[in-house]
Amino acid sequence: MSHTPNDITPHVITLAPGDGIGPEITRAVCSILDAAQCPIRYEEVEVGEKAYLAGHSSGITPEAWTVLRKNPVLLKGPITTPQGSGYKSLNVTLRKTLGLFANVRPCRTYHPFVATRHPGMDVVVIRENEEDLYAGIEHRQTVDTFQCLKLVTLPGTEKIVRYAFDYASANGRRKVTCLVKDNIMKLTDGLFADTFRRIGAEYPDLVKEVQIIDIGTARVAVQPERYDVIVTLNLYGDIISDVTAELTGSVGLAGSANIGERISMFEAIHGSAPDIAGHDKANPTAMLQSAVMMLVHLGLAKHAELVQNALLCTLEDGIHTVDIYREGVSTQLAGTQAFAQAVIERLGRQPTKLPTAAFQSAAAKPYVYERPAVRRELCGVDFFVCSADKSPDALAAALQAATSGVLQLKLVTNRGVKVWPEGFPETFCTDHWRCRFVSPAMNPAEEPLAYPPIEASRIPEALAKLHAAGIEVVKTENLYLFDGKRGFSLGQGE
Repeated sequence: MSHTPNDITPHVITLAPGDGIGPEITRAVCSILDAAQCPIRYEEVEVGEKAYLAGHSSGITPEAWTVLRKNPVLLKGPITTPQGSGYKSLNVTLRKTLGLFANVRPCRTYHPFVATRHPGMDVVVIRENEEDLYAGIEHRQTVDTFQCLKLVTLPGTEKIVRYAFDYASANGRRKVTCLVKDNIMKLTDGLFADTFRRIGAEYPDLVKEVQIIDIGTARVAVQPERYDVIVTLNLYGDIISDVTAELTGSVGLAGSANIGERISMFEAIHGSAPDIAGHDKANPTAMLQSAVMMLVHLGLAKHAELVQNALLCTLEDGIHTVDIYREGVSTQLAGTQAFAQAVIERLGRQPTKLPTAAFQSAAAKPYVYERPAVRRELCGVDFFVCSADKSPDALAAALQAATSGVLQLKLVTNRGVKVWPEGFPETFCTDHWRCRFVSPAMNPAEEPLAYPPIEASRIPEALAKLHAAGIEVVKTENLYLFDGKRGFSLGQGE
């Protein structure tokens, strides 16, 4: 498919055109890469809707997996996930299975050629890609209560935070902002913020700041110019990167990279837009931007600059697709393939009003995790109980009677709020109760936050006694001290 000079060994990459507008924009992008004589050879695979409908619930065939794992890079068009239950997100599957831990989404404006309220915006969002609520571990535990587990790990956090600082340093950025909700989620988001501060100390030339995600998102929406590189957890990053992409003028302009230690994936952030598929209307810029990021990743910075500068010249010349076309600014309404041809015709030119592209290829630093030596001690257990017919006081009395002499009931919460002891009648309760048990030796009156260690055998013993008493436990969560510090949150009101 591509033209490669004879004296350069081509990079073999996997190409997945995708669904909807995917094949059109993929064809357009590949024609530009070929015209720029990028040393690339493609192995094409089929993923997405056809694979789903053929019975592959994750949207990918075993044959495609083989090709993906063989090649270090995947360039992927948007895919369609069929409606209905049973279909897993292909993007999430690829990111987690292939270890694509960093999602990088540069979002910059092209004022005055693309309409935007923020002419000076140039933000890169670096999103953790494998953990958080996107672990997808959910349960319905009672009639009333559904649960989703938020998993944040020390190695996962260290990898993404260090990657963000290294990215900022390699790309001449000046500031890195960490967005978290550590005032509420003190352990998970607290770990992310603490790791950011610890690793950030190794980068004295960069400005560093931690902001709460809610006010941070508001500030990004109205003052994106105050941000440079943003690093954050998976869910927050998904939301904030769509906000920043929309602020640039169109999600059709934003590409993304999914970086792993061995394999990386490059894709547009928009969907497959089946309503315009086949009409030659789709803007290929987002996928082209992804391909430019791919070229930099492959060490082909000069080819990336050649393509990016040609794209900028096309925008400057007013040749625009329908999503960014404006009377008085645009000079030509171009379809997908005509836009690609316009970019090809401008290869070798430099933009005169937009900043000229200049890239520096930098090899990713290998990450080696050194697990800290920490003393871990069992000090209690949370039993999650299903009960629809007892008041908090009545439930506590039954729990105490059943576990007397084995464990001591410390508190009962409902939806995280303490309802025993000394609960308020105004607190609304469901059928799902967290019941915290500690050592019988603990004196809550004297040591409300001190948790003496307990023997592990006490937990199954107490569980058996609760079962014998007719109390249904739907989940258990052990409580640990790490070097004497609580590895669990206090209940509200505890």
